[in-house]
Order: sequence, then C-alpha cells, then structure tokens
Amino acid sequence: MNQSSLITSSAFKVPLAPWVSFPKPQISNSRSFELHKDLAIECKNLNYSITTRNGNWKHILKGCSFRIPSGELWMLLGPNASGKSTLLKILAGLLNPTDGFLQVKKPRSFVFQNPDHQVVMPTVKDDVAFGLSKFNLTRDEIRDKVEKALVAVGMHNYLQRPIQTLSGGQKQRVAIAGALAETCKVLLLDELTTFLDETDQVGVIKAVKSTLAASGDITALWVTHRLEELEYADGAIYMEDGQVVKCGDASTIMDLIEARQRAYMKEIGSF
Repeated sequence: MNQSSLITSSAFKVPLAPWVSFPKPQISNSRSFELHKDLAIECKNLNYSITTRNGNWKHILKGCSFRIPSGELWMLLGPNASGKSTLLKILAGLLNPTDGFLQVKKPRSFVFQNPDHQVVMPTVKDDVAFGLSKFNLTRDEIRDKVEKALVAVGMHNYLQRPIQTLSGGQKQRVAIAGALAETCKVLLLDELTTFLDETDQVGVIKAVKSTLAASGDITALWVTHRLEELEYADGAIYMEDGQVVKCGDASTIMDLIEARQRAYMKEIGSF
C-alpha cells in the first residue's frame, strides 16, 4: 500500500482504496447548528459522495438524519457497504460530508476495529498517556488522568504491562482508555469486537457500558454487525444502501432486522 492510500490522524491510519478521491473540504456544503443540550449527535440530510477512477460520482450516504441523546450507548447496524463506517468517520471529522447539517459534541474520539492500528506505545500506561502530550499538563495531572481512565475500563492492574502481552480485548480497552484520558464526550467505535473471541467481546462492551453509566455525560456510537450486542444498547440506527432506514430503541431495530432476515430467507427459499 502506498502513502497516497492512507489518511493519517494522530496515531492511527485509515486505509483507503488508491483510486478513490474525496471531495475537497472547500466544496463541502455541510453546515453546523446549535446542538440541543440533551443531544450528543445530530445529523440532518447528510450526504457524502466520491468520484470513482472512471470519473463518475458515487453516492455513499444519502440524506441521513438522526439524533443521539447524551450519556447513552447507541449502535449503528446494516449490511456490508451500507455506509456505516463512512458515516462514523464523518462524525469523527476524518471525512468531510458533501452537504447537510451535522453537529457532534466535542471532544470526540474514534476507536478502530483493529486495536493494533491505535495502540502504539510499549506499555499500557505509556499508551494511554500518549495523546495527552498535546495538552499543557503536569506529570502528576497526566498520571491522574491515565489511572482514572484505566480504572474506568477495568485495566488499572495492567498499568505497567507490555502492550504485546495483552489480548485483543484488553488492547481495545486500552484504546478506549486513551480516548477517556483526553476527556472525550463522544466515543465513536468501529466494530470493536470483529477480531475478538467471545470472552473479549463481552468484556469490551461491558467496559463501554459501565464507563458511560459512571460518567453520565459520555456518549458512544458503536458500529456492529452482531445482533446479540443490541441487548446492551439504549438505542440503535439501521442503515441500508447509504440511507438511515430507522432509528429508535434497540428492540424496535431488532424487530426490523429480524423481519428483513425472514423476508430474505423466504425470498431465496422460493427459488
């Protein structure tokens, strides 16, 4: 992969297909507005398009609108290539929407599905402290933030542990702790359990849930393809073909997805 196929931000990299070009920031017609105090994220008619290597426009997101209340864990679901990860990267500020209205509480942090793209320092405490270097903090203040963040995700006993000795789930919790240490208000989580075994899957999602419950003002949007994870969510958004089909409480979204699955199985069974 060549350097032109990477977008870099802080300590992580997002791989992109080398033939894809993105709209330049100055042509974006997206606008911000005042966010209601009870909301963490709000989108209105958000669109995102790219040009392909053939020079044609391809519409990735089409008129996406939704609201996410502060202090809650919401999940973003949909089939492959429905636009979930693209939407998450726009919310994180890694990509610019083509047009629409968008507001996200700040500071916000993005955590990738592969923790090895984000966990970069030799020990747990050093990695969590890594992002704090841009703030004018004393050594004691940094230590305090690191310890509190690791306590929040249940990793305080691993403070001195070398990163390479951790499981995938433990690395994910360290990545989340790094975001919490920077006092983020919105966690944007991209399929964190994709590479994890069942034990680590449950450990990571419970760590996020307990962190939100303890803070009261941190919000998380979690991209997932695992229906069983919906039981931990306060609300959910379902996407298809770049559009938000429905958003609401987790049970409503679960019913919608299961109904679509039954309809699909019935359709293929008729051939």
